[in-house]
Amino acid sequence: MRKEITMTTIKEIAEKAGYSPATVSRLLNNDTNLSITADTKNKILEIANQLGYWKNHERKKLKPTIALLYRDDDTEQLQDEYFTSLKDKVNEITKREKLEIHTFHDISELIKKATNFQGFIAIGTNKPEILEMKRLHEVLPNGVFIDTNPMPKLFDTVKPNLALTVEDAVDRVVEAGYKRVGFLGISEKLNHMRDVRNVAFNECMWKFADKIEDNYEIVYAKQYSVEEGYRSGKKFLEDMKNDKVKLPDVIISASDTLTAGLLQAFNEKGINVPKDIAVVSINNSKVANFVSPPLSSYNVDQDKMVELAMQLLIDHIMDPKRQPVEMLLNTELVVRKSFVPKGR
Repeated sequence: MRKEITMTTIKEIAEKAGYSPATVSRLLNNDTNLSITADTKNKILEIANQLGYWKNHERKKLKPTIALLYRDDDTEQLQDEYFTSLKDKVNEITKREKLEIHTFHDISELIKKATNFQGFIAIGTNKPEILEMKRLHEVLPNGVFIDTNPMPKLFDTVKPNLALTVEDAVDRVVEAGYKRVGFLGISEKLNHMRDVRNVAFNECMWKFADKIEDNYEIVYAKQYSVEEGYRSGKKFLEDMKNDKVKLPDVIISASDTLTAGLLQAFNEKGINVPKDIAVVSINNSKVANFVSPPLSSYNVDQDKMVELAMQLLIDHIMDPKRQPVEMLLNTELVVRKSFVPKGR
């Protein structure tokens, strides 16, 4: 005997939620003229999920009210440019999609007002307390962190595939014939773990051990900033001189901001890029075009990351029981003067 499939109806949701079928229908069908409170929207969506509405109905693109948690800090402009740009992309896309969005800089304030939202998107580098993150998950579990996620076990993540980026960079410099390869990164751990870029570089050195004469880790920097890149560059050059060791043929830098400082240190010592040493960087930020020489840098598609974050957020609102997801987006090398791959 074939089992009959029962479908949740608008009327059932309306009866259990305590609102009119017309209100429920307009919300679930994205009526942009519907004016209801966040509490009403939350209640209807909660009941729709409980009754399994989305299992047997077309997953229309919801129009949730969302929060933007911008975890900015007081770092210099160049360091903050990447996350500022991501924030701008979020505002652009939510405006285009006619979504209501409110920005918070303090996680405690978002926790207080969590009932006004169906989910949130988070951007930035500030490290919130673990207890705060757990409390946020209790009151607003639908959240997506773009790039840096301090609690991936609780919330979705969309970020660039930096491990593959470094691997591709190493592949390209080895193919170009460079024998002494350096890596400029940071010494500090991110979320209690070594930066994935540092780890990927060391793994690649084992992979190409038969093709590379030497490798150098330049990891004096404590954070991604121009100042720390400059300080790291100066110390590295001093160490090379004191140990009477040859400079690398090429340096792969974890960030354009670090690279900008490194180039300043090189310029002071009369080291010419790319004649004396080639440099390939990551992020393809605005500074990559304006330093001398212009940087060959891996582009991170911020528009696509924000679009994917929005898709994940809406999916989680409609399926709140699913486990957190991590999505990795590949990058693409934009070739300029600091490094030219073989065949270009």
